[in-house]
Amino acid sequence: FANATHEVINVTLHTTLAATTKLVVPTPAKPILPVQTGVQAQQEEQSSGMTIFFSLLVLAICIILVHLLIKYRLHFLPESVAVVSLGILMGAFIKIIEAQKLANWKEEEMFRPNMFFLLLLPPIIFESGYSLHKGNFFQNIGSITLFSVFGTAISAFIVGGGIYFLGQADVIYKLNMTDSFAFGSLISAVDPVATIAIFNALNVDPVLNMLVFGESILNDAVSIVLTNTAEGLTRENMSDVSGWQTFLQALGYFLKMFFGSAALGTLTGLISAVISFWNEMEWNGMEWNHIDLRKTPSLEFGMMIIFAYLPYGLAEGISLSGIMAILFSGIVMSHYTHHNLSPVTQILMQQTLRTVAFMCETCVFAFLGLSIFSFPHKFEMSFVIWCIVLVLFGRAVNIFPLSYLLNFFRDHKITPKMMFIMWFSGLRGAIPYALSLHLGLEPIEKRQLIGTTTIIIVLFTILLLGGGTMPLIRLIDIEDSKARKRNKKDINLSKTEKMGNTIESEHLSELTEEEYEAQYIKRQDLKGFMWFDAKYLNPFFTRRLTQEDLHNGRIQMKTLTNKWYEEVRQGPSGSEDDEQELL
Repeated sequence: FANATHEVINVTLHTTLAATTKLVVPTPAKPILPVQTGVQAQQEEQSSGMTIFFSLLVLAICIILVHLLIKYRLHFLPESVAVVSLGILMGAFIKIIEAQKLANWKEEEMFRPNMFFLLLLPPIIFESGYSLHKGNFFQNIGSITLFSVFGTAISAFIVGGGIYFLGQADVIYKLNMTDSFAFGSLISAVDPVATIAIFNALNVDPVLNMLVFGESILNDAVSIVLTNTAEGLTRENMSDVSGWQTFLQALGYFLKMFFGSAALGTLTGLISAVISFWNEMEWNGMEWNHIDLRKTPSLEFGMMIIFAYLPYGLAEGISLSGIMAILFSGIVMSHYTHHNLSPVTQILMQQTLRTVAFMCETCVFAFLGLSIFSFPHKFEMSFVIWCIVLVLFGRAVNIFPLSYLLNFFRDHKITPKMMFIMWFSGLRGAIPYALSLHLGLEPIEKRQLIGTTTIIIVLFTILLLGGGTMPLIRLIDIEDSKARKRNKKDINLSKTEKMGNTIESEHLSELTEEEYEAQYIKRQDLKGFMWFDAKYLNPFFTRRLTQEDLHNGRIQMKTLTNKWYEEVRQGPSGSEDDEQELL
């Protein structure tokens, strides 16, 4: 009996020690990626160098095209449509060269999704959030959120569910549930670049403009989060999990990604506002003026660029959505941080962000056109036709019911004409194409089918729907009366020309304490978040200027102008009349 008891105690001790050991064993370290050296490193450098050269060459040709559009006043043609068309022509030219065995550019002309998500997309999303007209955006924040979050989810479920059930009925190519939902999510990302240009040229209702523009910005981030959610379900073994548990798991993952990323971006933007504001204040008797970056605009500008990209890297590093984080960071930094900067840095931020975003957008649309000849296609007519039908139907179910629902709570109603324009402006852009290449679908023919179908839908919406937006607006008579009287040749759809000739007055409107109180605090028409922001948040996170601050800002700008003029005078001398006019 004693021996038996001793054995039982030994077994118990071994079991306890084993369980304890499992609990205290540290998690394995992340594997270190192998570093290429020697010949492999040289080959990688050569390949990367040729890719960079090819990308810059394509971008330079596109910039020349945009310049020619502006020079010869071809303002009726949206730049995105022109760049995509140029990309198609360049792809055909490269294909002919490769067929003649004169060169081999297959690796360089391939669109790399990692480069898109790490380098090209963040500046585009940040600039979109940074350049929002905050008044119209926050006044319509409820409607924009409903369209971009719930509307995108509705569209994704309709497209994904339709593809799945049609595949089960052997009408189209068969996809499983998670792959169908992933495709429905990625194809729900709208990018109405051409439509927004037409809206600005025709001076349509600013509420309609903001609803379409604001929805497209948030919609991109929501679509990426939904696609990542579907990918996460695909990677996990869900065979033993019920449908209800799968739905709850997907919902939890989406809410974590959405609200976690939005909170991270908002927090980063507020920290940048605090740094740019409180560095001039006194705290516990200690003056912080010695770290005032406003006196050195180059350092201040560098700090703002760091904060512009910081939330993206942090969010991606902790498995959140970098796009969602950088979007909310851009909105917050524009609303609070920007007004704390020196006038020089404000102008530098606007023009730099616009230029970088323009170059990234141009590069993306050019490679989208190139992909027609560089991507290994798998084309199925029935799959493409049904996907286009489902995309249009999903957009309709998104816009019309939600608009009628919102009209019960809106003072400025969404008219049926506005609803139809919002449905028609659901163009697809480079984000669906990049997401389609980023999906880890097996077998390879499934990935090729999804990529080919995505390219066709994107080109269909850009060329057909984007090209038909202006005639449709003219037909249903929704434009401004002044724009209606203008000739077609006088309408300017060039986003680049307007971008270079204007500075957002909202971003340069620095108000003194008395002016801010008269313009915002005492207004009786502010409601909800607008009232809370004007009463508490804006006074806390933004600096109210004194007359001395405004005077110093004018001196700083005048000094820079005088320096520029002195350098100009050192060059070839002009006439005395020209000098007098400059003075």
